[in-house]
Amino acid sequence: MNKLSCFASRAALVIAVLIGPMGGSARADERAHVTLLCTTDLHGHIYPIDYYTGKTAELGVAKIATMVARARSEFPHLLLLDCGDTIQGTPLVYYHNRKDNSPIDPMMLVMNELRYDSMTVGNHEYNFGLAVLAKARGEAKFPWLSANTYRAGTGDTAYKPYIVKEVEGVRIGILGLTTPGIPAWENPENYAGLEFRDPIEEAAKWVPILRGREHVDAVVVAMHMGLEEDLGTGKGKIGDVPHENAGLAIARQVPGIDLILLGHTHRDVASLVVSGVLLTQAGRWGDHLVEADLYFSREGSGSWTIIGKAAQSLPVEADIPADPKILALAEPYHAETLAWLNKPIGTSDRAIETGDSLHDSAMIDLIQRVQLEAGHADVSLASSFNPNARIPAGPVTVRDIAGLYVYENTLFVVEVTGAQLRAALEHSARYFLPYQAGKSPAELIDPNVMSYNYDAAEGVTYEIDITRPVGERIRNLSFKGAPLDPTARLKLALNNYRFNGGGGYTMFKNAPVLSHTSEEIRDLIIDWVERHHTIPGEPTGNWRVIY
Repeated sequence: MNKLSCFASRAALVIAVLIGPMGGSARADERAHVTLLCTTDLHGHIYPIDYYTGKTAELGVAKIATMVARARSEFPHLLLLDCGDTIQGTPLVYYHNRKDNSPIDPMMLVMNELRYDSMTVGNHEYNFGLAVLAKARGEAKFPWLSANTYRAGTGDTAYKPYIVKEVEGVRIGILGLTTPGIPAWENPENYAGLEFRDPIEEAAKWVPILRGREHVDAVVVAMHMGLEEDLGTGKGKIGDVPHENAGLAIARQVPGIDLILLGHTHRDVASLVVSGVLLTQAGRWGDHLVEADLYFSREGSGSWTIIGKAAQSLPVEADIPADPKILALAEPYHAETLAWLNKPIGTSDRAIETGDSLHDSAMIDLIQRVQLEAGHADVSLASSFNPNARIPAGPVTVRDIAGLYVYENTLFVVEVTGAQLRAALEHSARYFLPYQAGKSPAELIDPNVMSYNYDAAEGVTYEIDITRPVGERIRNLSFKGAPLDPTARLKLALNNYRFNGGGGYTMFKNAPVLSHTSEEIRDLIIDWVERHHTIPGEPTGNWRVIY
C-alpha cells in the first residue's frame, strides 16, 4: 500500500487490535484519538536532493510536507513536532547562515508553512553561534523547547520547557529535552551564558508539573537524544559524554511518561516499548516521518485514560511527490546554493576517493595539508566525515570540497606533548576490536566507534598493530625521522570538536591554545585549492595498519 494512503487504514487496524475486546462492554464511555507526527535531525534538508552528488534523494521537508498534508486530511487536529538538529547540515543552510543570513531562515520558513507545533533544540543549532540561533528562533512561528537548558547559574530555562496542546478535549503535554553534550563539542562562545543539565533529573522535575499543575492526560517527551544501548545485549555505545543519549534511562526511571520521540542518533526506530513507555524515532534528514497514535477513554465527566498507543516510522519513498509550495518557498535559497557549489576552484590529475580506514588516503591528506599550513603546525589530526566523498579527475568545484568536509568545524592549534599525541592515536586505534586470528582488519572494525572518531595523524610516521591490546597499538611513532620523545612539545592542528573532547579525546583538555580561527575548515580547504589549484593525488603513506 502507498505510504500516503496508509494513515487511516492503519489507524482503524490499531483501534481494532487495541480496543476490539472491549466492544462488548455495556459502559457508555467516550473515546478520543490523538495523532502526533514527528521529524528529527532534518539538518537543513528541504529539496529531495543530495547536494554533494547533485543527484535526487528520497528525503527532505518538501516530501515530508506531502505526507503531512495527507495525514491532516484524515486527522485534521494532529500535532506536528520536531526533535532538533534543524538549521545545520546541508550546503543550503550553510550558505544561508554563513554567506547571506539576512533572509528568513529557510528551515523556519518551510516549517512555519507546515504549521509545526514545536521543535526541540538540538546540539547542532549552536554550530553557527548564538546570534544565528537567536535569529532563526525569532523567525519561528512555533516554540523551541528545552527543559534542561538553563541560563547559567539561575533557575530560569533558556527556552520554553514544555507546551500543552488540547486535542479533542484531551490535554497533551509535550516536554523538550536536549542532549547535554554541547559543551564537549562546541566552542564556549557558541553557548555562552547557558548550561545543560542532567536530562534524567530534569524529566523527573517537569513530568510531575505537567501531570499535577497542568493536569495533562498524556505526557510526550520530544528529545534530542536517542537509545543508549542495544536492548538485545544490554551493550552499546553510551555516547561521548554522560547522558548524551538517555532515552532508555528516562523511560525506565521517570514515571508518568506515555510517549518518547527520539532524535540525535540518526536511527530509524519504528516502535519500541520499554517500561510501558512507547519510543519511536524518525531517522534523519527527512527520510522518515513518525506517526504515533494515542487512544483515550473516559466515563462521563471523568479523566481521560490511555487505552492504547502505537507508532510507526514511515519511509519517504520515490512515489511520494515533493510539495510544490515548499519547493517554491525554498527555491531562492536552493538556486544560490547551486551557484556556489558549481563554482570551479581547481583541478585534480586523478579521481580521489576517501578509501577504506586501513590505508592512508589522499583525501584525508588534503585536510591535513590545509590544517598544517593554515595553523603553521608540526602535526595534524583529521578523520573522514563522509566515506562517500569523491574528488573527480579534472575540474574541481566547491561541491567536491563541501562533500569532503560536511561539518562546520573550526581550526585550533594547541601545544601538546609527544605523550598526549600518542594517547590520541591509541584512542583512535580503539576503532578495531580485540584481535582474532583469521579475521581481516576490516572484519575487526568496532561498529560502536563512529568513523569520524577514527583520526589519522600527519607530520609523524607510525604503525597501528591491531594484534596488540587497546592502548598498546601504536608502534614506531616517529617525528622528523626520530622516535617521538614523550616530553617533546608539538604544535598540533585539529578541529574544535576534537579539541573540546568530542569523540572521547579528553587528552587535549587544558592544552595551551596557540591559535584559533573562526573560519570553517571547509572554507580553509576551498581557499587552499583555489590558491594551489592542483590537488595531490597520492597519499603520503605516513601510517599503516599491521597485523
